[in-house]
Formats: sequence, C-alpha cells, structure tokens
Amino acid sequence: MHNLGHTRSSNKRDHLLLTPDTFVRTPLPGLTGGLAIVHVAPQAGAAFTQMTVELDAGGELTEGPTQRLLYVLEGELTLKEPSSKKLHRLTAGGYAYLPTEHPHTLTAKKASRVAVIEKPFLPLEGERNPEFVIGREQDLPSTALNGDKDLQVRALLPASLAFDFACNTMTYAPGAALSQVEIHYMEHGLLMLEGGGIYRLGDSWYPTTAGDFIWMGPYCPQWFGAIGKKPAKYLIYKDFNRHTLA
Repeated sequence: MHNLGHTRSSNKRDHLLLTPDTFVRTPLPGLTGGLAIVHVAPQAGAAFTQMTVELDAGGELTEGPTQRLLYVLEGELTLKEPSSKKLHRLTAGGYAYLPTEHPHTLTAKKASRVAVIEKPFLPLEGERNPEFVIGREQDLPSTALNGDKDLQVRALLPASLAFDFACNTMTYAPGAALSQVEIHYMEHGLLMLEGGGIYRLGDSWYPTTAGDFIWMGPYCPQWFGAIGKKPAKYLIYKDFNRHTLA
C-alpha cells in the first residue's frame, strides 16, 4: 500500500535513521545472485560502509576493497578462505573478520541475509596486522555493561590494538536503558536485530524496531531505552583503538 510519503526514516547532519520501507537494493562488484542494501557510506559522511547483503540460494560474495566483517542475520552459508582447507559453515549469529587482501568467497546454501561492515584499515606501528577470525555470537561470553545485568554486551572481535574498530551485540532486558546520554568522538553503525525501543539521536527521539538501521556521527548525543515485553538487541560498530589524528 502506498504510504503517501510517510516514513520513520530521517536524515540529519549528525545521524541517520533508515527503516525498511526506504531501503534501496543495488548490485555490487563481487556480488552474484544477490543484491546489497547500502545503509551508510562515505557519501553520507561516514568513514566506513555498512550494508545488508541479500543472497539467493547459490549466490556469492567475494573479496572487497577493504577489511570486512560479516555477521549472518538469516540463512545458511559457507565461507572459503585461504588459511583453511575446509569450508566454514555460517548460520544466524555466525560471523567472520576478513583482513584487507584476504581472498574469500561467501556462498549461500539457501536464501540468506548478511550484515557487512567495511572500513579502510589503519595500521598501528609496533602492532601486527589483525588476522582472520571466525566464530558464533551465541558462544561468546556476555558482559554486563557498567555492571548492569539487564544490559549485556558480546564483543565479536578480540580485545587487541591490532583491530581499528570494534563490533558488538548489545541486548537490553525489557525496560532497560543506557545509564547516560553518550557524546563522544567515535561514530556508530547500528542494526536493530530484535525487539525495539526509543532512540535519542541529537535533539530527536525515534521509535525503533527490528530491521531499522542507525548511523551516529561523531559527537551526536545518543541514548537508547528498550520498550516492550521482549528484549531489544542490536549489532553495533564503532571506530576504536586509534589516535584521533592518525
């Protein structure tokens, strides 16, 4: 049904909210048998790209121009990469980090959706470049944020200065909320995975639900509170571990 120009989506100077009714799908080099929804990119002012890749059965995604993190939202896929002779099987919650110039092929065994984060790598003098990582979010230890057991964080990447970004899942019990309005130099890409709530971005307050994407620019005031009878969960990226003048 035509919505006569109405949407929850919003594009402001320091933040972006994209809801599924405004998603536009596009082909990309290295992507066959599927399409990509590019949620945010440098054209919007971000220093990274985040997208959702939708693959038909048999569809493939091959190496891109930068380091890449994959997080499976739905479906079943295999990942082939040179450091292992076996095929890695990935299902919902499975993820992999691929360094720059690390050849790989992601193949969908059935219709699948994958969150993809790409960022030019900033090497750090004295640190080895990061290596291939693979795992399942469900198997990671969960940590209470600032001691609040109703707000649990799982870190997808190792706690190492070798990595120049972080990517976590954050799960809020019904009614849980961040303890402060955060304002900082880091930017975020956030994909709502489950549940919903209210997000403050800048001077605006937005209802959010599973499937929404949010970009928060540096120093954008930000706060989230979960609303509803089930937990709210999101996947969140931030630039990390580097000096601001690097």
